[in-house]
Amino acid sequence: MVQYKWIALSNTTLGVLMASINGTIILISLPAIFRGISINPIDPSTFQYLLWILMGYNVVTAAFLVTFGRLSDIFGRVRLYNLGFAVFTLGSILLFITPNTGNLGALELIIFRLIQGVGAAFLFSNSTAIITDAFPPYERGKALGINQIAALAGSLIGLILGGILASLYWKYIFLVSVPVGLLGTVWSYLKLKETGGGSRGEGIDIAGNLVFAGGLIFLLLGVTYGLMPYGSSQMGWGDPYVIASLIAGAGLLVGFVFVEKKVKYPMFRLELFKIRSFLAGGLSQLLFGFGFGGIMIMLIILLQGIWLPLHGYSYSSTPFWAGVYMIPMMLGFVAMGPISGALSDRYGARTLATLGLVIVGVSFLVLSTLPYNFNYIEFALIIFVMGLGSGMFGAPNTTAIMNSVPRKYRGAASGMRTTLQNSAQTASLAIFFTIIIVSLSYSLPSALSSAVINAGAPAQVGYALSKIPVTSALFSAFLGYNPIGTILSTTHLSSYISPSVLATLTSKYWFPETIAPPFMSALRLSFYIGAVMSFLGALVSALRGRRVIADEELSSPPQRS
Repeated sequence: MVQYKWIALSNTTLGVLMASINGTIILISLPAIFRGISINPIDPSTFQYLLWILMGYNVVTAAFLVTFGRLSDIFGRVRLYNLGFAVFTLGSILLFITPNTGNLGALELIIFRLIQGVGAAFLFSNSTAIITDAFPPYERGKALGINQIAALAGSLIGLILGGILASLYWKYIFLVSVPVGLLGTVWSYLKLKETGGGSRGEGIDIAGNLVFAGGLIFLLLGVTYGLMPYGSSQMGWGDPYVIASLIAGAGLLVGFVFVEKKVKYPMFRLELFKIRSFLAGGLSQLLFGFGFGGIMIMLIILLQGIWLPLHGYSYSSTPFWAGVYMIPMMLGFVAMGPISGALSDRYGARTLATLGLVIVGVSFLVLSTLPYNFNYIEFALIIFVMGLGSGMFGAPNTTAIMNSVPRKYRGAASGMRTTLQNSAQTASLAIFFTIIIVSLSYSLPSALSSAVINAGAPAQVGYALSKIPVTSALFSAFLGYNPIGTILSTTHLSSYISPSVLATLTSKYWFPETIAPPFMSALRLSFYIGAVMSFLGALVSALRGRRVIADEELSSPPQRS
């Protein structure tokens, strides 16, 4: 008879696989999605839809992870995990049947993605705790390593499937999660059982839940809308509503600490931060998320908007090939994840996790040396090594965090860990986008104007085209559009341009070559920040101390720490 621990691992791995496929399949298929709902990428107002489809899922997931983790300690981890499968599947079905197009269709997609985010919060806040409950301490690293392979394998599958399905029909990308979700929902309800000692009988921290969720939502909303144009500014950091949202969010999160000290049954177990291994693991996870969370989308923008068109790929095919060319990073993680997890069971997490973050930081620095028209073999080798480093960090760090907390608080600890990770990833996207937009706002207008005039167009045309909003140019590069062609076809400017010049401006190569130098300058700065965050995370990881296993003894021969 199959031991229950393998049933728990396989089911939670299926949940992680589904959620990770969903994440990258959306990322790689955005060009097809926006064409499918007939959204004009040149309209500055559409940038908010891109941000919300990309970031809304993480916002709602991060906002509820700790709440759901704490509720799982009270009402049962398996019960809420099962509910997560069902809610996620419902969101996938709604996305597939999205009835409208245009702005209304985009709004529907965002709302249905938020529903998926709620389901994902139930899954993510409980899957790690269920695995930790099911496996003995000397096998947890291996189990969590296998679980994280599924996360990266799902990301890889999502990149490939997104490219294939988006070329057939854009709604098919949402259909993929439905059979997996239905299977997982039925399987989890039939086979999973409660094995962890929870906090049954304790009350719900209503005040803490409201203050924390409100603070995090306000903060992430402010960060998201800070990336939107405001008035004559390319970004919205001066928007009074953005400022108010950031202040309100920060104020609520500060107040949350005092609320948790007063309530009888707090949702956020602040005393867990007194455990050195938990504190160091959580902080290194946070710093890793800040540095690494936005790298995938930045590299995909580079591939889809610049490198692939310059190498002869049609815009319609760039999503698929961008997924293919990102495979080395996934392979690096898949190769190292189970190895580092198994090694951490024997030797502890400190050396492996620290070395992994150092490798990621060095990879960032090497990436910053590449030109925009790089040699792919060099690029593939760098991102493969970066994947190895992230895989070396992931499973050992998660195992160390979960091993260090008492059994009855594992749901809360899992939610706290994943909240730190998801919040940092969302903030990382905002940081990287901010760097890119601010840098492009200074360099792109003059680059566009000069390139248009050098192509043979009159100066007034160059001046007019230099007024393209930076967000529209960035959005177009990501979605595989040439904004120049769209603008010229909808204005009178084409009447001032000869057919040969018009052909040059609307060619496959002109816009990528024009945007590439200023984009790479900004991208290098984001790489430097990613490197600094990774090295800081490595420093914190090195200070985590000896291995801690709470509440129980190893049932295998003593091992090194």
